[in-house]
Amino acid sequence: MKTIAIVATGGTIAGTGQQGKTVAYRAGEMDVDEIIQSIPMIKNIAHIKEYQLMNIDSNEMSPQRWIELSNTINEIVRDEKIDGVVVTHGTDTLDETAYFLTLTLNTEKPIVITGAMRPATATSADGPYNLYQAVCLATHDEARHQGVMGLFSNTIYSGRDIQKVNNFKTDAFDQKAFGCLGYMQDHEVYFFSRTFKIHTLASRFSQAKLDDLASVGIAYFYAGASNQLLYDLAKNHRGIILTGSGSGNYSQEWLSAIEDLTKQGIVFVRCSRVAQGIVFEDEIFDPHHCCIPGNTLTPQKARVLLMLAMTQTNDKEEIRKIFNEY
Repeated sequence: MKTIAIVATGGTIAGTGQQGKTVAYRAGEMDVDEIIQSIPMIKNIAHIKEYQLMNIDSNEMSPQRWIELSNTINEIVRDEKIDGVVVTHGTDTLDETAYFLTLTLNTEKPIVITGAMRPATATSADGPYNLYQAVCLATHDEARHQGVMGLFSNTIYSGRDIQKVNNFKTDAFDQKAFGCLGYMQDHEVYFFSRTFKIHTLASRFSQAKLDDLASVGIAYFYAGASNQLLYDLAKNHRGIILTGSGSGNYSQEWLSAIEDLTKQGIVFVRCSRVAQGIVFEDEIFDPHHCCIPGNTLTPQKARVLLMLAMTQTNDKEEIRKIFNEY
């Protein structure tokens, strides 16, 4: 059997509350070995090595914790005896962590991130089955070179595109209009597609030693939003992600502030607040090309990429190229 490392970070999968209830619980209360004990059939799939790295609600995840997690996994996969890694994580910010790992892990070994929508003490808790399938996926030969994958409710997602789309169903994830990478039925794995964006071994960030990330904020546009929001963010951030309406749009008042702050060295990336949004160059809302299009990335994922990009360059055209490739 293969050997799979489970790196636990907490989340609802390790949450406890009133017996049987799915709400009013505390995330990150149980150790990973307690969860594994509830899945006896997992011992027939792989040898398990447990790493309780942290035990937090995923809303407590931070750039420094991303770096700690990435560095830990990069160290684990150097062991030739380890065939793959499963990360347990809270669902609220899982999409951000998944993308950070996609960009910074230096391995071709399968990396699977999963979690739960119901705490471990709930009736029909979904965490044990998700973890079981994640381990099965990590042992599968076709999972190599796929980059970071998310596994929820029998469905395999790419770490770049996975996003939480529901906050009360167990089938809570999707990846926009791109479909998914594949499906699982119990322990069986069926791949149907793959991501074509740069990831893991091929990523320029997977070779870099990270101690810190650039400060990047997110500004959300709404009808009547003052451009003072941008000036306030610019005081403490080197980059700003614009969450615009429609195709990443905003008012002329915002455009004026964007052009002004660009001259002061602030880097802007345009994204959309629309669930199925995509953002390209726009001659009307960005006539002087002050902003870098976020393409299909959600604002929170565009922030991850910009934070990493600005650790290596401040050249806007180089960053524009990175956003096109990643």
